Amino acid sequence: MNTSVSTNSADAARRALAPHIERLRSAHTAALFAADAARLSAFSVSHDGLYFDFSRQRLDAPALAALLDWADAARLPQGIEQLFGGAPLNHTENRPALHMAMRDDALLPAHDSTDWAANRERLLALSDAVRTGQLRGATNEPFTHILALGIGGSELGPRLVCEALATPEANTPQVRFVAGLDPLELASALAGARPQSTLVLIASKSWTTLETLENARAVRQWLRSALTEAQLAQHLVAICSVPARAHEFGVAAERIFPLPEWVGGRFSVWSAVGLPAMLAAGSDAFRELLAGAQAMDRHFRHAPFAQNLPVLAALIGLWNIHALGIETHAVLPYAHGLRSLPAWLQQLDMESNGKRITRDGTPLDAHSAPIVWGGAEPAGQHAFHQLLYQGTRTAALDFLLIGNPHKHPMQRLLTECGIAQAAALMHGRTQEAARALLVQQGKDPALAPHLVCPGNQPSSTLLLPALNAHHLGQLLAFYEHKIFVQGWLWRINSFDQFGVELGKEMARALHNTTPDPAAAALLDRLAQSEGTE
Repeated sequence: MNTSVSTNSADAARRALAPHIERLRSAHTAALFAADAARLSAFSVSHDGLYFDFSRQRLDAPALAALLDWADAARLPQGIEQLFGGAPLNHTENRPALHMAMRDDALLPAHDSTDWAANRERLLALSDAVRTGQLRGATNEPFTHILALGIGGSELGPRLVCEALATPEANTPQVRFVAGLDPLELASALAGARPQSTLVLIASKSWTTLETLENARAVRQWLRSALTEAQLAQHLVAICSVPARAHEFGVAAERIFPLPEWVGGRFSVWSAVGLPAMLAAGSDAFRELLAGAQAMDRHFRHAPFAQNLPVLAALIGLWNIHALGIETHAVLPYAHGLRSLPAWLQQLDMESNGKRITRDGTPLDAHSAPIVWGGAEPAGQHAFHQLLYQGTRTAALDFLLIGNPHKHPMQRLLTECGIAQAAALMHGRTQEAARALLVQQGKDPALAPHLVCPGNQPSSTLLLPALNAHHLGQLLAFYEHKIFVQGWLWRINSFDQFGVELGKEMARALHNTTPDPAAAALLDRLAQSEGTE
């Protein structure tokens, strides 16, 4: 299937942004509000309970119309249909990107003989059996701890969902993650756990991931401290596309769950990779997570672009990069359960769109993915927000706010903090206002320049009615589709990651070769330090 876009018309549409860029580059968003009483209604969209407010972006109606024209000229509607239709959009590996099929059986590719719906039911049944104590360890003890071994997409997505949805029930097993090679990380995850009551999940698509397999070998040895070789299989589960390798490691055939080749790691939480989340939150919650994501899929596929949440978010991101020259994107969730959202988005965005070559192999003529960062709030208000208020850089901001269905006063206060920050970072404080404040406080008005905050930091706010499985599924799918839209308009392949592969190759080869003098010197110093222990 042809995945090219009409480059001439798309380039012309992008060039048509120039007068809008010139007009708005130095504009202040507060002034845009003052000039348009209807701005909020024109620059906010709601769908299925989610409220997306982008009125604090440095945009006006003509600029937004020009961005929508760019999307049409780039044949984005055709791109979306190719995505959902299973076209090989990952053209460098000749694969489709059909992670949506993991949450909608109607999208499963006809050529794939695996019964993925039945595989999902096996996973959900396993999670129910573990949570209820029906499935136990080799010594007939219920599982009190789940150790999830995986890195990248095999850890970031499941961890996020676990943190957002896990219920603190005393009779359900604790899920703990281990991603890296630091032995302290593994030791911390094993603290208080016993081999007899621990279930180990090993997630490695190829079963060659260095970090995951090293941890799996160490945990296997830990299990053997209390279990026989024959008992090990009852404590191991593998999520892998090469069953023979997992079976050779000692995982029973019925405990090996496959992964489709057409689902990339950073999009894989909907698949067997999501097993830790099923165990933490339960099968009903995981089904609702899938349903929420599927609802966002349908909105993305069918809603007009002017009302389409992922498309609008993507165009705003493109505008901030191309028009305003903003290189960073801060993700600020005002919810403890979403504390890992920035880390998940770092991989989703920068691994997908951190590319310098278009689909036809020519260099990009502009920057692609922003540098994604952030953290759970309001801690950031007492740390990096100082730079946002008075530093010399501009950052694009996403505020993630949660409604208060239980009417808890602290939840209300937390959400109000986010609302206030978004407003303050837009309005700022003028020197006149700073001087008046100092006079009111009886302080030296000469200090006024030190109190000035320019404001004008562009932000969007996404308000979720509640942090539940349905709305979390919507949120994650919202960001997935945003990333696809941006990759499509940049004309890059958002679904390969050969730069990551180079790093893996270098790590594996370091045992046999030294790539440069600096690496050789570091290896020598490492050997010397080991000799002094």
